[in-house]
Amino acid sequence: MGKRILVIEDEVSIQNILRIFLEDAGYQVTLADDGMDGIAAFHKDSFDLVLLDIMMPRLDGYSVCEMIRNESSTPVILLTALDDEDNQMKGFNLLADDYITKPFSMPLVLKRIEAVLRRARSGEKSSVLVYQNVQLDTENYKVFVEGKEITLTAREFDILRLLMENQGRVFTREQLLDIIWNYDYLGDDKIINTHIKNIRKKLGVDCIETIRGVGYRIDKNH
Repeated sequence: MGKRILVIEDEVSIQNILRIFLEDAGYQVTLADDGMDGIAAFHKDSFDLVLLDIMMPRLDGYSVCEMIRNESSTPVILLTALDDEDNQMKGFNLLADDYITKPFSMPLVLKRIEAVLRRARSGEKSSVLVYQNVQLDTENYKVFVEGKEITLTAREFDILRLLMENQGRVFTREQLLDIIWNYDYLGDDKIINTHIKNIRKKLGVDCIETIRGVGYRIDKNH
């Protein structure tokens, strides 16, 4: 069974070209005419990769990419005529996996797709952790909330990373000290409370749950 690709593109001619080449390469293709239809299709089925146009009616590609990243690490490749650096940076800040400018050659698109899927299979994409509207890029030490970068200290980043890597698991203050500080901290374990408070304030979202008398967790089922 071939990999499933969702193509979200409002130009029918480009849709047809992509569908023909992708199906010839062995992929299963689902087409969506604009951003709203694309999100609906994404929620209806599971896909291995999304090819996403940026300039579309009703809902643009940046908004669609952000919505996908808020709930999934499914690889996203942006397809667009916007070839300037600012627009490319905006796409990568939203954690898109690649950015291909129009006009493009289909052999190049196929190679880019193969490369992104290969990285996903090898686990490289696991460097991006997602919980609701929080994205944590472990490779580049960056945190985003709704696409906006948030600055954390090294300790705050490590705590958030540990909790996001182990969603649903409760960590006691002692465990957090042992893991994050590596037994090097001999002070009061209430320092964890302070770091958790600071993380919550900076993120501005309620994602870290306090388990009274035990510790903290990020609840994957919340």
